Amino acid sequence: MTLTIKNLAYTAICVGMLSSCTGGTQTNNGGLDDIPDSLTGAPLQLSENVVNDMIQNISSPVEMANQIKNSGAGFDQSVLNSADRMKDYDTSFKRALNLGAYSADLGYINTFNKNTVVVSYLLAVKELADGLNVGQFLDFNTLSRLAKNSTNLDSLKLLSVSSFNEMDRYLREQKRANVSTAIVAGAWVEGIYITCRVIEQTNDKDLILRLGEQKDIVNILLIILNNYRQDANFAKLVGTVEDLKKIYDDVKVTTEFGEPETKEIDGMLIIEQNAITHVDITPEQVSRIIEQVKVIRQFIVE
Repeated sequence: MTLTIKNLAYTAICVGMLSSCTGGTQTNNGGLDDIPDSLTGAPLQLSENVVNDMIQNISSPVEMANQIKNSGAGFDQSVLNSADRMKDYDTSFKRALNLGAYSADLGYINTFNKNTVVVSYLLAVKELADGLNVGQFLDFNTLSRLAKNSTNLDSLKLLSVSSFNEMDRYLREQKRANVSTAIVAGAWVEGIYITCRVIEQTNDKDLILRLGEQKDIVNILLIILNNYRQDANFAKLVGTVEDLKKIYDDVKVTTEFGEPETKEIDGMLIIEQNAITHVDITPEQVSRIIEQVKVIRQFIVE
């Protein structure tokens, strides 16, 4: 497993955004103040570099979707959060969580090239991004061009990270870093939820190992989320993730690092740290993890 390939937490948000999502950003501010900024007086002050490093280590829902496809599992629309629910997300907390969730859904949809399904999810992502006043940071035309060609995946990932670095910087400047945290959390949970549903159907060993690897990710996510725990919305989310962490505590994950490799992407030299992760997880632990992921996901989409 190559660590930099699993690092791109935001990729799913960009992969599905095709040309139907072009246009300007709305100036609707409804609900933008329902998550009071939690950086002021937060128990743990996190620097931008620290948060970026943690975010980049959260597993990419796009990569997870590719592994689902490689497992031989077919496309199952029933595992997605219904795009019709978008209109019910009228607070910035729910908009941010489900901007992430729908983006993970888009990663799954586009991995299976389901063009007949994608339109409603593209519209949902656009409406939520505009409702949060962050849609201007997504270059829909360029992302559309790259997303239509699977050979451009590396370039797409780089552009995705660049776009969301700008979005994250803007949110921090506006004292809305908690919004970006909610987006990341929603994307990760939805990606893992889809994986869990496929595991229930296929019992695929590779996906089970990937599920076990999420132990470290849960710990990272909790560090970020706990910084906003004084907000009631985040407190509820943190509680559900803490319950998941307790299950993961008994899962053993070790990593063996190899020699780093270099490659060139669009004229840029990229260094990738190769690593092999070993996971010791029991069927009972898998079942308990799956059930708790369902609880967290229900909190997000309800």
